[in-house]
This record gives sequence, C-alpha cells and structure tokens, in this order.
Amino acid sequence: MALEMKVPSPGESITEVEIAEWLVEDGDYVEKDQAIAEVDSDKATLELPAEASGIITLKAEEGDAVAVGEVVCLIDTEAEKPGGDDDKKESKDKEEDSSDKKEKEDKDKAEAKTEEPSKSSTPSQKQDSHAKGSPSPAAKKILDEKGIDKKNVEGSGKDGRITKEDAVQAKASMGSPGKGKRGESTKKMSMLRRKVASRLVSVKNDTAMLTTFNEVDMQPVFNLRKKFKEEFKEKHGVSLGFMSFFTLAVVRALKQFPDVNSMIDGDHQIKFDYQDISIAVSGPKGLMVPVIRNAENLSFRGVEDEVKRLALKARDGKITVDEMTGGTFTITNGGVFGSMLSTPIINPPQSAILGMHNIVERPVAIDGHVEIRPIMYLALSYDHRIIDGKESVGFLVAIKEAVENPEELLMDNDVKRALEL
Repeated sequence: MALEMKVPSPGESITEVEIAEWLVEDGDYVEKDQAIAEVDSDKATLELPAEASGIITLKAEEGDAVAVGEVVCLIDTEAEKPGGDDDKKESKDKEEDSSDKKEKEDKDKAEAKTEEPSKSSTPSQKQDSHAKGSPSPAAKKILDEKGIDKKNVEGSGKDGRITKEDAVQAKASMGSPGKGKRGESTKKMSMLRRKVASRLVSVKNDTAMLTTFNEVDMQPVFNLRKKFKEEFKEKHGVSLGFMSFFTLAVVRALKQFPDVNSMIDGDHQIKFDYQDISIAVSGPKGLMVPVIRNAENLSFRGVEDEVKRLALKARDGKITVDEMTGGTFTITNGGVFGSMLSTPIINPPQSAILGMHNIVERPVAIDGHVEIRPIMYLALSYDHRIIDGKESVGFLVAIKEAVENPEELLMDNDVKRALEL
C-alpha cells in the first residue's frame, strides 16, 4: 500500500512551502517519524517527518515550490526493511581498511624512493641549477629590489639565464590581469531569505525610520553577575546572562512609553497592554526572531529559561512558526559578533527595535575624575510616524537607568528574591 505524504500546513496564512533539502534519497527505506526533508516557508524552516515506515518515492525536487496539501512523496508501507546492512557495512569497512593500508604502504615506498638520491650533485645537475629562468647574482639583487618574481622575467642569456640587463629592463606588474582563480557560483535564495529581503526593503520604504543612540555603563551588571552567577546557575540550571537584564529593562520602559509598544494598522494605532519581546538569534538558516510571550510576567530565571529554550530550538532547526509570530518589540544583540555600533532595522509590523553591541572598556568621567568602565553602546530604531523623538530618547534613557541601577529599578532592592536564590 502506498501512503501519500502531503505538505502539512506550517501555520496560519501560509499557502505554500519550498523543498529546501531532501534528507533521504529516492528508494530509501525510512522509519516512521524520521526526518525526510527540510521545507522553507516565508517564516521558518521546518523538518518534514515520515508518516510511516517503508520505501520512499520522491515526487518533488529540491527547490520546488509546493502548495500546502500537495503530495511530495509516496511511502510503500508493505515493503520490507532491507536486511544485511550490518554485514555489508562490516565487509565494506574491512575492504576500506585493507585499501587504506595498501595505499599507505605504497606511499611510504614512494617517499623512501624520493629520499634515496645521493647527497652530491652530478655535474649535469650543477649545470641545470644555472639554466633556464635562473638569474645571475647581480640580476637577482635587482629583481629583489624591484619586487619582481623571476618567473615573470624571460632571460636572454645562455640557456635562458636572466642577465643583469634583463633585470634592469624588467618592469613590475601594475595589477594587470593574471591567471588567478576567477570562479563564481549561483545559488537560489531560500523562501525564508527572499521573504526577509522583501520585508526589509518594505520597512525602509514604508516607515519613517530613525535611530537614536546612548551608552550604558555595564559595571553594576558585571558586579551582580560576578557575585551571583555561580549560585544562580547551580540552582536554576541556566546562566545569568545580559539578556535578562535588558529584557526586563525593556519591559519597564515599554510600560512608561506605551507608544513604543504599539504598531500602525492603516489609519489606526494599536497599543498593547502586554509585552511580547522578540529576540533575534542566529540559526543554521540565518537570523530568526522567536518571541518571549508575556515577558512582563517573567523573572530573571524565567527570561533566561526562555532565551535558552528558543535559542536551542532555532539552532537545531526546530523552531515553529507560532514561536516566531507576533511580538510587540524586538531586541537584537550584534555585540556577540563584535559589532561596536549599528542601526538595526525595525521588525515589521512592530514600531521599534533595540540594538545591543559589544562591551568595551572605555575611559569615562565619574564624579569629576576619569575611570575605566565596561561601556556598551545602545541603538533604538523607531517609526517616527507614531513615536516622537521625545518618547524615543526617553525610552532609551529609561533602559540606561535600569541597567545602570538594576538592584533598585529591576530587583526592588532585593537581589536574592529577584534571582530566586
């Protein structure tokens, strides 16, 4: 009996997907729930599991766009699993070991043979050393001074020897085309990448995007992490990272400046009384933006748990469309890649995004004298159509205040309770 496998709906509003990669070959025996393909939608890359065990027949090729509900493969559920695989593998391994052993012996013999020539050169060999392409001592000095390779000079002396006159007349290459590699390759962008590209261009064209900047002294956060990170990790099983401090600082600032936690829908502005924070993470298929739901209800441990869970799912390609849908505000951390400063692009239909960057020790003025502090530059890109400059600057200042004074503004002056220690 042949089971028809159809493309399941990966999420609301998605009508087609693209076969990114087949993980099996036509005619392979597959087990039930085995991942047989990776499919791209315009929102995520998902794995397609086999619905039954049997011999598979592929009905679509890599790169094909297939509609939701369309048949992509057949599975012969009555086919028996091929036997003798272990014996064949063992035999193949023995053959490969034997072949590798023989190849090594031949290589050793060849190397020994090349090392056999006598130490003294014959007269003919000495003569060859001054033959075609070899410069005279005077010519070699001139070529070295000009930075010219002797291979690029044609000698006019006996047997092609490069003379002093040849070296004097030789001209250094000024970058004329050579024989280096000039290859290129063409690869079709995935459906997800094409959708991201389209959305980014749309943001630049359809929003009045501006960016405001500030800097934050990370020393207070450093001190708290140094003091409590081991105890925090031992009790909760996750690290006390920077994301929990910034996420909770963002939640606090969004409550103070609700216009930043809103979006435009036609002629209307939609404001949210909850904070769903999107976090940009790097996955195997590129940048993904899963959402921490109701971040306003989470503690430091809750945020760190969610960040770890979503990052691992994104890394393993198991993130779902639902987990990347929605979000009222986005945080992106280019600092993990070494970025000093950037202007992040808004994640539509949201109205603002916070960019974190690397932390660098810089000299700063503290109470009238200079100190070295770990400083991070922050960037807030926002849609000026609904967020005014006063609100954007105030929002970023509120984040700065919270990160620079976390014990009072994020922990209510009770660090142990806030960290659940």
